[in-house]
Amino acid sequence: MSTVKLAVVSAGLSVPSSTRLLADRIAEATARELRDAGREVDVTVIELRDLAREIADNLVTGFPGPGLRRALAAVTDADGIVAVTPIFSASYSGLFKSFVDVIDKDALTGRPVLIAATGGTARHSLALEHAMRPLFAHLRAVVAPTAVYAASEDWGSAGSADGALAGRIARAAGELAELMAGRPAAARTEEAVIPFAQQLAALRTG
Repeated sequence: MSTVKLAVVSAGLSVPSSTRLLADRIAEATARELRDAGREVDVTVIELRDLAREIADNLVTGFPGPGLRRALAAVTDADGIVAVTPIFSASYSGLFKSFVDVIDKDALTGRPVLIAATGGTARHSLALEHAMRPLFAHLRAVVAPTAVYAASEDWGSAGSADGALAGRIARAAGELAELMAGRPAAARTEEAVIPFAQQLAALRTG
């Protein structure tokens, strides 16, 4: 039975976090779909909150710490990615974008990605389409058709998803699993961090 790698990126800031809760629900559903299709699944969860200092240091020095390097390797080695962020000011969080900014621009080419987000109200759900989907399209990732948004009212007791949210999770997970099953295993990218000179040049021209 072949093994596929699933990287789950959670940009939640609080503990406990609804963003992490949504990430876990999507990861579980995706892994279940893949196992039903005869695949073993290796799931790696990346909590960006724990890497915030290393991400900031890397942006200004160009040198990733050991935790950030492991996280970048997990993302660039993965056969599929679940990316979940809270919505702040009608877009993804600054922490989430900063992490994406230190990934090499070609590292996610052709990589299946499921985008998801959390927010206080359903009004912010459009951020998935006008912010997150264009971000990963720019990186030439293959974004699953169904995006998952969870507002506060979508959660029931003990962190259970209501019927509508559970349905969106199941549909999106099925799409991601199908995309992952249809691509070759990811080749390891030896250098996933953008070199400092390249970061500096981008800042000067940006």
